[in-house]
Amino acid sequence: MRLRLICVGQKMPSWVTQGYQEYARRMPPELPLELTEIGLVHRGKNPDIPRLVQREGESVLAACGKSDRVIALEVDGRAWSTEKLAAQLTDWQQDGRDVSFMVGGPDGLADACRQRADQLWSLSSLTLPHPLVRVILAEQLYRAWSITRNHPYHRA
Repeated sequence: MRLRLICVGQKMPSWVTQGYQEYARRMPPELPLELTEIGLVHRGKNPDIPRLVQREGESVLAACGKSDRVIALEVDGRAWSTEKLAAQLTDWQQDGRDVSFMVGGPDGLADACRQRADQLWSLSSLTLPHPLVRVILAEQLYRAWSITRNHPYHRA
């Protein structure tokens, strides 16, 4: 089973890349975390934001596997504790399908992405910078895995 993090946006600051890579590197070989970056559609003067978000959404959906379980990161999604995420991870592993996590750009995810999602997940009711979401998500997936394996990383 693979975990895919599909994010709108490229050319992240080095601290984002380093943070993401640190936690992705820690994931076990049987549960690799892969990042797919989708280019942000150029926003010129007077952009048609709904159309641009739709184009980004098409690219995000194309990056998901056809049989993947799809999780959309959405502010209006359901909040999960770390322990709930660990339980979700166990369920996903038992299901055996790859899991794709969709993260939109500054204008959010397209409606088609939310409709395709099996679950909507909110990391926080706070507005988080999209680059930071990559690091938080990678760390929380590693932490959830560590809980399922009684690894000492998680000391709650």
